[in-house]
Amino acid sequence: MADETMLAKVKSALGIEGDYQDPTITEYIDEVIDFLTDAGIKPVNITSGIVSRGVADLWNYGANDGKLSEYFMQRATQLSYKH
Repeated sequence: MADETMLAKVKSALGIEGDYQDPTITEYIDEVIDFLTDAGIKPVNITSGIVSRGVADLWNYGANDGKLSEYFMQRATQLSYKH
């Protein structure tokens, strides 16, 4: 479950104010973190930056196409090799 710090950082990175979208954003945060963890990325290497990119991709500002960007996938691959 996304903690309040991660939620605040992701919202800040995406320019989201208020708490109306918090449940949706939290679900996307959890999904991105699960994706990264299942890809073998160590929790210490999962930052708000990569999580924000993943949340933006999944949310896609309302388009709901649910695709992760090429950048996100490249960065996740890099992080999976990081010690």
